[in-house]
Amino acid sequence: MSTTHHDDHDHAAAVGAPLDLLLTDAVRGPLQRFLPSASTLRFAAGLAQHPRAVVGRVRGLVGELGEVALGTSQAAPDTKDRRFSDEAWNDNPLLRRALQSYLALSRTAEALIADAELGETDELRVRAAVGNASDALAPSNNPLFNPRALRAVVDTGGGNFVQGLRNLTRDLASAPRVPTMVEADAFEVGETVAATPGTVVARTPVFELIQYTPTTKTVREVPLLIVPPTINKYYVVDISPGRSLVEYLVGQGHQVFAISWRNPDVRHAAWDFDTYGEAILAAMASTRRITGAPRTAMMALCSGGILSSMVIAHLAARGELDTVAASVLSVAVLDQEDAGLPGALLTPAAAEAAVAASKAKGYLDGRSLAEVFAWLRPNDLIWNYWVESYLLGRSPKPFDVLFWNADSTRMTAGLHADFIDVAQRNALADPGAATMLGSPIDLGAIDVDSYITAGETDHLCPWQNCYATTGLYGGESRFVLSTSGHIASIVNPPGNKKARFRTADKHPPTAEEWLAESEATEGSWWPDLSAWLHARTGDERDAPQAAGGAEDPPLDPAPGRYVHAS
Repeated sequence: MSTTHHDDHDHAAAVGAPLDLLLTDAVRGPLQRFLPSASTLRFAAGLAQHPRAVVGRVRGLVGELGEVALGTSQAAPDTKDRRFSDEAWNDNPLLRRALQSYLALSRTAEALIADAELGETDELRVRAAVGNASDALAPSNNPLFNPRALRAVVDTGGGNFVQGLRNLTRDLASAPRVPTMVEADAFEVGETVAATPGTVVARTPVFELIQYTPTTKTVREVPLLIVPPTINKYYVVDISPGRSLVEYLVGQGHQVFAISWRNPDVRHAAWDFDTYGEAILAAMASTRRITGAPRTAMMALCSGGILSSMVIAHLAARGELDTVAASVLSVAVLDQEDAGLPGALLTPAAAEAAVAASKAKGYLDGRSLAEVFAWLRPNDLIWNYWVESYLLGRSPKPFDVLFWNADSTRMTAGLHADFIDVAQRNALADPGAATMLGSPIDLGAIDVDSYITAGETDHLCPWQNCYATTGLYGGESRFVLSTSGHIASIVNPPGNKKARFRTADKHPPTAEEWLAESEATEGSWWPDLSAWLHARTGDERDAPQAAGGAEDPPLDPAPGRYVHAS
């Protein structure tokens, strides 16, 4: 991993947010959450019932602001807060007072939330709104206070603000109306990302199937089929060379296939769980025909993991589980219980309104999802780029994960409705509460071995919820807890000195018990996955000399056509 990638690692970790919340806010618009709500009214009512506490906080604030004015305040930001890492925030009397005043105000606001004694749900909602407002008002975002911007004015004669204004005008011209995180030409699909050699061996209206070219003399008998998320393009598993999971697995002697979903439009509004389930079954059948193997090992990520698990449960219900060699799930949540903040922010009424809105339009716009992503982590994905782009007038550094994140896709109205319905009812944790292709879903009937990964700081798929799958699946599981968040835990190539993962021999009922028994291993989890797959994908055989087969002829070089559709 390059230095640039290390620097942006934390930003990649921030690319992630609760799935059902995202799917709802992307339709409503993220700013809806900042408007006055019933929780806001209960916050005001709660403060009114505790006047002494409010008066005490106000007195404390006035006293602290007095100390700030006199220069005797000891208020200081968290040492890990990169917004105020510049020494000028401490050395310059004016900037130090601006920072300390901001800290006094924001900390008083946080304390008042506790004083209101709200219920858990209302408190989570109010804290989210107050936190976003506080982040926006930080003096580091102000061109008159940011020391880096002020130095840039001297160095460039004000050229930084001229270029920043150009950047702002460009970003406001089209959705998502947030600062650009990566230039549109920073990478080229098929050349510098999604570049692992392969061949498209099947194309349907819903997906293309890519067979990757072996780079070893021998390969495992049983193929590995990767089912990517249905949000954004498939190449999160085939990011730039040297960081590509597909490239790594091919190099380890696995026969790797990957689905590339079509970017749907209004014509495909009715595509739902069953549509995507049939597509996965078709892709599995192609891998078996091409390789001659009776079984397929599955690897699915995020929302693809929900679909993949439902398909495997469908096969179990039909008595066809012997076509599945193993199941790998990465950052996929099947049990939505204890959703925490997402559960608090998402109400049934909001979910119903979101489904109705996407149904009227025919799809969920991926650019809206990107906007919601950004506003859920504003310091990392909004204000950091606000400073770099608008105050300093710089172009963002090229970063493959953020390029992939910006390469958004639409989600059909039918699939959007199904995902929200399953999440709201937590239906996959209740045998028979959901169906796939007419089969009632019982994840306990999946008795194949499973390998389940999660990220320690994943906001979209909390690792504790990912761990719950070990109790839902019926077979033997191996749970792997990686460092980093949602995407960075996936894009985790060997050689990353910051990488570490935890495993344990046993998988007790709760995530906390597992964590207490687990042991850490330095490095990436990719070699551990490859070894696990080797034990479940048959003997070695000579690598195929050509792609495809009689019923699945070669169509196009990888990455195919669908990945280029905007």
